[in-house]
Formats: sequence, C-alpha cells, structure tokens
Amino acid sequence: MVLEKSVILPLSVITYIDLSRVGRELTDLDDFLLQSSIRTPGTPMALPRLSKLLDDTATANKLNLLDEKDRKALINALSYIKDNAPRLHISFSAEPNAAFVTKVAEFIRTNISPVALLQIGLQPTIAAGCIIRTPNRQFDLSLRHHLRDNRQILGDLIHKIQDAQQPVMRKAAQS
Repeated sequence: MVLEKSVILPLSVITYIDLSRVGRELTDLDDFLLQSSIRTPGTPMALPRLSKLLDDTATANKLNLLDEKDRKALINALSYIKDNAPRLHISFSAEPNAAFVTKVAEFIRTNISPVALLQIGLQPTIAAGCIIRTPNRQFDLSLRHHLRDNRQILGDLIHKIQDAQQPVMRKAAQS
C-alpha cells in the first residue's frame, strides 16, 4: 500500500492536468469496479481501458489497480499531491518538444521535489532561454533580460568596435 507522501509520479505525468486526468480515470475505475461487485454474477462487463498515464503511475508505485486498498491509497495519494505538490510555470519562446520537457521534468524532480508539477507556456518576446515562475518567485533566464541587464557593457563593446574600425574606414576612403 502506498502512503500519500511516498507516491512516485512517473515522468509521463508532468502537468497538473496530467495528474487530474490520472485521478479522474482512477476514480472512474474505482466506481466501475464497485458497481461491478454489486451487479448480478454472470452479467457481461468489460473492464475499462487504462490510459498510459494511469498504467505508468500504477507500475511506478507497484500497485495492483484491481485491489481496492491499492486503488483507495493511490486516490488519496494523488489527491494529496494535487493539493500540496510544488508547481512551476516555465515559459519558452517556442513550443518545446516532448523529450526536452521530459528532461526538464526529470531535472526538477531530482533536484527540487519528486512530485513537482510543471506548466509549460509560450512567450515569444523572451527570444531565447526561459522564465520560471513559482507561486511566490520569478526567475527570468531569458536572453532579453540578460541583454537588458548588460546594456551598458553591450554599448561599450559596440563603441570599441566602431572606434577600432574608423581608422580602417578612413584608409579605405582615402584610396
């Protein structure tokens, strides 16, 4: 049986929406199995298909979803995570591919929290890099922010290059 605080979220469950979908599907499965136990024996029924997300979650936690105790424990654990897991919103300039998002999620779950949930957003004005937001902090790791913070250094470098090119331009104009 799994405890609320020791549940493992597989890397296929990355967002709050993914977690909600797994919880809803698990609750539906629990309701179906409860109803089937009440039905007249011999009544034909087909077990609902499980999504990859729910299957990955059950496998990661070594749970048998046909066992009522395991289902109830997982429902409680997912509810606890849904209410208490750290959430990060990460904005990129372009839509990241799934492999990249999985690597980011793996890094965050290894270094921040094993149940952290991500929300990926788009903000084309950041040019490159990303902006990470938590409920109480924002980290702007974008190229736009870096260039804005180093505007004076960039201006000085441009002036040095222009000053170095002026004698060359004068010689070219004289010939």
